[in-house]
This record gives sequence, C-alpha cells and structure tokens, in this order.
Amino acid sequence: MSVDTPIAGRMLVAGTWSTPRDDFPSRSPAHRDTVIGHFPNATAEESRTAVDAARTAFLSWRRTSRIQRAECFYSLAQLIARDTDALALLMARECGKNITECRAEVVEGLHMVQYVFATGRMPIGEIVASELPEKDACTRRKPWGVVAVITPWNFPFAVPLWMLGPSLLEGNTAVFKPSEDTPAVGQKLVELFVEAGFPAGTVNLLHGDGRVGEELVRNPGVNVVLFTGSYDVGRRIQELSASMPDRLVAAEMGGKSAVVVCEDARFDLAVTAGILSAFKTTGQRCVSAGRILVHESLFTRYCEAFVQTAKRLRFGDPLDAANFAGPVIHEGSIEKVLGYNQLARTEGADVLLNGDRTSETGCYLSPFVYRMEHQPGIRCLREEVFGPHLALIPFRDDDHGIAIHNDTEYGLSMAVITESYRRMRLYRDECDYGMGYVNLPCIGAEVHLPFGGVKKSGNGHPSAAGLIEAVTHKTSWTVNHGTEIRMAQGLTTTIVGDTA
Repeated sequence: MSVDTPIAGRMLVAGTWSTPRDDFPSRSPAHRDTVIGHFPNATAEESRTAVDAARTAFLSWRRTSRIQRAECFYSLAQLIARDTDALALLMARECGKNITECRAEVVEGLHMVQYVFATGRMPIGEIVASELPEKDACTRRKPWGVVAVITPWNFPFAVPLWMLGPSLLEGNTAVFKPSEDTPAVGQKLVELFVEAGFPAGTVNLLHGDGRVGEELVRNPGVNVVLFTGSYDVGRRIQELSASMPDRLVAAEMGGKSAVVVCEDARFDLAVTAGILSAFKTTGQRCVSAGRILVHESLFTRYCEAFVQTAKRLRFGDPLDAANFAGPVIHEGSIEKVLGYNQLARTEGADVLLNGDRTSETGCYLSPFVYRMEHQPGIRCLREEVFGPHLALIPFRDDDHGIAIHNDTEYGLSMAVITESYRRMRLYRDECDYGMGYVNLPCIGAEVHLPFGGVKKSGNGHPSAAGLIEAVTHKTSWTVNHGTEIRMAQGLTTTIVGDTA
C-alpha cells in the first residue's frame, strides 16, 4: 500500500477482522491535513465480545507448551526484522517521532520479542526445601487469564510488546487497545501477530478513545489491566478495578524526572545527558527530564552551555533523519505546553530560551528553558508537562539536591552525573525513582530490566521483563513420598474421636 493511501481501520476479535469503519481519523502531527487512516470506535458490545473471545482462547492457550508458545514469538521476531523500515516509517508519520527514534523503537520491540522467545526455555519455578525429608516442595507460576493492554501513543510499538510479550508467553490471552492517536501502528502490530501464527482469540484488537478503554476495564472478565499513560487515567483504572478483588492492575503513569549534575561532573557529558533527557522525542517520554538540578558551583556555566546547545537543535519533519526531534502529538499538547510555559513565567522563571509554536500546519514547538530557585509548591517544578519544557535549578550540596529531587509526587526515572562512587551510592539510596542512571541520560530503558516507578508514577508493578510478576501468580506444590502423613511444625496427626 502507498504511504499516501489512508489505512482502512479494522478490529480483530476471535481471529476475524471486522469490516472497516470510518469513526475517527488518525492524522499526522507533522502535517495535520494528512490522514494516516480511518478507524472504528469499538462499541460496548464489541468490547464484551473481544473479552469473551480471549476468555475462550485462554482455555487452550494456557495448556499449550510454554516452549510452543515461545516459538510463536520466534516467528514474530522474523517478521519484525523483515518489516523494520516500513514499521519505522509508519510510526514516524503517525506519531511524529524522528525516523531514527522510530527505527530504534522497532528494534527495542524486536529485542522484547527475542527476550520472550529465549525466556520460553528458562525455568519458571524453583525447588524449595521442606522440613520433612519425605516431602518435595516447589513453586510454579500460573497465568491469570485475560489481560487488557492499554498503551500510549509515544511508544506505539515497543510498549505494547513489553506488555503482550510476557503476558502471552506465560499463557494469558489479551485484548489490546492502542492509543487513539496511533491506531495504525497498533493495527499493523496485530497483523504481524496473526501472520506469526498466534491462535485465534489469543490477541484481540479494539480501536477507540477512552470510553472504549473504560468499557474494557469495567468488564469483570478481565483479570489483569496493563496500562501506560497519564496519572489521571491510571487512577481511574484503579478506581474502576477496586470493586474486583481478584483484579490486578499494573499501571505506569508518567513522571517529573530529573538529571542531577554534581560538582565533580564531567561537564560535556553532563550537558549531553541533559539535552537528551529533556528533548529527545520532543520531551514526550514518561521518563523525560523536566528538571535539571545543577550544583551551584557549575550553575552559570552549565546554563550557558545548555542553552547554546539547545539553540542548535533542529525540530522538524520526522522523516528527515538530520532533525533532532519532531512535533508534539496534537493541538491539545501545544496548548498544554504553552500553558505551562506561561505558568513558569507567572511563578517567577528567568526565561533563558523562549519556546513557542513554530508552524501553522504542524504541531511544532521549540524548547522552553528557564532557571529557577527551588521553592516548595511551585507547580512548574513539580507537575509533568510532556513537552519541550525544562527547568534548570541550582542546589547547594547533596542533601539539598536529594531534597529537591524528591519534591514531586512522581518517582519514575533519574540520573546523577558524578565521578564519585560514594556520591553515586548516596543518590541511589536516597532518591525516589524506579529507574536510575549514572553518567547517562534518564531515558533509555532496556527490555531485560524492569520498567516502572513509585508514588504517582506507578503502583510498583513494572513492565518489560519485570512484568512476569503481574501477569502470573505463584503457586506452591507439595508432594508426600512417605507412606504415612507427617506434618510440618510438629503438628500432630493423631485422630481422636468417639469410636463407639
């Protein structure tokens, strides 16, 4: 299909593709008059049918050999490798990320699929000693059942695979709802699952907005909800799930991440780490740095170097690999970022680089950079913006830096730039975060590490490799090889009663 031909949006339920419907368009944020495709908005009945299909498929999928389930991912990996360039192109057009980032995301998704395939032959339990020599005891993992996978637009390929991969490998089935801003990438991913040979009903696809997601979450046939997105939506999912005690929710809900530049930092490395953390993906990563904390001895020099570097960044057409980043996702995002820029001015920011809209036909913004002394309660220093908006904040010493870092309701990602292993350990132990980096940006997750946060960033259930904790439950299994019953803790087995 030509890249100029709009995609006909379809949903997949029980192995059958629906008839295309034109309920809503997906538009390119780089060129708002370009329609990527037309997609259906799932009805409540279609949502229920998808959950029922996943429930039915679960009965046979969970009985399939774990190694055979993993073999499906081997086939999927070959297809992703085959289509890497086409997938990256579609992603760049639909979500506006630079083509180089999109290709890296496809590779990240491929790595997740390769990891899952390899995990299929790894142990899934352990032998545990019993108090009694005639007993064998072990732990095993069992799948929960139906998993609802609700994913964001900014990583429309990798994040779904972070969730779908471990879920399906362990014997669960899934209903997948991609973001309404990137339905084309979500649909293409499911087409690859079908081509790879996943049985009908193991992966089901619904398109639509938040109402579709809410209908899916309300369904008691869903055992696990996996979500990446905003705090408000994640909280709503948890509220709707509160009446279902057997429901597990794994939610990753954004952040207000920071890079901490210590007095002994390698200066050029610190500037590069700050730029990448703040402005890759146009600041639209849940781990993007909205704050850079700089030791007061370096602060003036760092501000000057950072701003001069930021001025050289090219924000433009995502299909041009020479550009650093592309547009923000839509008009609503422009309004939000510009609103926070104005809020920062109101709260006393010393503006060093005045970011603003740079195009009338695309959703382009230039970086907004300001310096500000930390004070409790300053909103622009504590709230997630999700765009090219950055505060540079001085700190006096390590205790002060840690206090500033932790003065936000989020705790997802952080980086510390230092040459001291003692200082590194202090920040490691005292800061609130889920993922920490030393002499690196605060972005750059790898699939074999857990991905998640604390406080408003999440409920402690990670995604990526750590997701196995959420999509399975541990069981214990004890076998008596003796001819009599002996109990642990010295519990008597004598049965006393009236024999008359």
